[in-house]
Amino acid sequence: MNKLLVLSSIFLIAGCSDNVGDVSLGWFTTKDVKIEAIKDPKLNGVTCHISHIEGNLDLSDPSDMSIACRQTGEITATELALIDKSKNGEIVFKESKSILFKSLKIRRIYDQENQSLIYLSYSTKESSGSHHHSLSTVPLYKTAAWQSLQLSSKATNIKN
Repeated sequence: MNKLLVLSSIFLIAGCSDNVGDVSLGWFTTKDVKIEAIKDPKLNGVTCHISHIEGNLDLSDPSDMSIACRQTGEITATELALIDKSKNGEIVFKESKSILFKSLKIRRIYDQENQSLIYLSYSTKESSGSHHHSLSTVPLYKTAAWQSLQLSSKATNIKN
C-alpha cells in the first residue's frame, strides 16, 4: 500500500504532459525543439505549453526553455483552496534533462494581491553563467474562483 502511495505521489509531482510539437533544428544536428502541453494537476482549468531542446543522442540537454500558460477551463474556488499559497509556491511538473542532476521544473506561485497564478519554468543547474528560466501568468479575473473571492470579500465588508 505504501509503495502505491509513493508511486502516485511521484506521478503527481512529475505531472502529465502531452507532446504536441516536435521541430527539428536541421539536417546536421540531433537536437529537436519539443513542445509539450502540461495540465496543472490541481487546477484543471490551466494548461501550460513549454518548449525545450532535446538531444536524441546527448547525455545532457540545453537549459533553455519557454513557457506559456492559459486558462483552458473553469478554475473553481474549491481547486484554488487546495494549492500552496506560500511565496515559494509548489512544483507542478519536473523532467530530468541530464544524467548529472539537471532538471526542468515548473513551479506555480499564487499572487493573491493581483489575483493571478504565476508559472515559472527553470533549470536546476547553472548553464552559461545562468539558471535559465521563463515566466507566464494566468489571471483569475472573472473565473469562478475570482467571483467566489469577490462575494466573500463583499460579505466580510458588510459584516464590518
